[in-house]
Amino acid sequence: MLTNMQVQGAKPKEKDYKLTDEKGMYLLVAKSGSRYWRMNYRFAGKRKTLALGVYPEVGLKDARNKLIEARRSLSNGVDPCLLKHQQKLGLISTNADTFESVARDWELRHLEGKSNSHITRSKALLDNDLIPLLGRRPINEIEPVELLAVLRKVESRSVDMAHRARALAGQVFRYGIQIGKVDRDPSVDLRGALKSKIKNHYPAIIEPKPFSQLLIAIDHYQGTNTVKNALKLVPMLMLRPGELRQMKWSNVNWEKQQLEYSELEMKTKGRPHIVPLADQAYGILQEQQMFSGNSNFVFPSARGARRPLSDNGMRSALLTMGFESSIHTVHGFRTSARTMMDEVLHIEPHLLEHQLHHLVKDPNGRAYNRTSHLEARKKMLQSWADYLDKIKVKKWN
Repeated sequence: MLTNMQVQGAKPKEKDYKLTDEKGMYLLVAKSGSRYWRMNYRFAGKRKTLALGVYPEVGLKDARNKLIEARRSLSNGVDPCLLKHQQKLGLISTNADTFESVARDWELRHLEGKSNSHITRSKALLDNDLIPLLGRRPINEIEPVELLAVLRKVESRSVDMAHRARALAGQVFRYGIQIGKVDRDPSVDLRGALKSKIKNHYPAIIEPKPFSQLLIAIDHYQGTNTVKNALKLVPMLMLRPGELRQMKWSNVNWEKQQLEYSELEMKTKGRPHIVPLADQAYGILQEQQMFSGNSNFVFPSARGARRPLSDNGMRSALLTMGFESSIHTVHGFRTSARTMMDEVLHIEPHLLEHQLHHLVKDPNGRAYNRTSHLEARKKMLQSWADYLDKIKVKKWN
């Protein structure tokens, strides 16, 4: 590596020559006496050279900082020479019309009230994938092919995340249209451009005998009362794991013996949800109130009552009890209930779909509201809870 003394003492010779520093950077000493900072690199299989400045206007420390920026661009799949060219032409703006400025505005206005997992995932996609490559570009100049190049980079890591990134970018562009910063959404032109998502089914135990063994294992779980009670409730309620973990005491209507979720608290936004409580479920909540009644959350985190139980809490408990994720998952309890209530208890499918909070429409094509078939669903969940008690004590052959 070069020192300041070596750079200062570099004298011209009959021919141009180089003083090598590190990571492709060097000082080019011209026979005229001028000294130039340069960086050699490869991009898309081609050898290229980037000008980093002229010495002494750009010193050794500044040149190395520019080297770091250029290598960061390369790691993000951006050619630093092209980036510099765009900056010179004014294609990269610092005003309020850049992709990043619109994305940050969208983030403030649209992520409020969403689940913690949704917020974390959205911010990660913005901060790690979209903004590093598109952030400084004027949002109205981003073409579909440019967005596709960014999504391809995500796709090489995860097809599912690439689809999420396209959807998120589309939300930012559509918000940009609404506030007059962009004319159209280029993500629309990329439908079908990414690899198809592979649908993963959550492993679940769907036979009564092994499921009874799982229930017994939960009853004998030696972990915290909060995790144990969450695991005892999840088979009865048919909620998604996140909806159960983030349940608040304000969701519990003790008088009507039911849970009441607003439309913003459900994964499927725009549709509130009511979950009737079987007597057994009601009793578990009463017991849990002794452990977490001072928290807003029914199942607070062990790290602090101000946040809910983590998504790893119940999953780790299942692993501790010997139920690998390839056998049964927390989300799999929904599948277990759906299957056995259909095949064993012969519950009408439309009631199960209502309880799973799936979209169910009437003969005229209108979505049923949250109170639809409430009494029937209450009887259904009570029968299901009674059945779970029954199979735990059954003598299996």
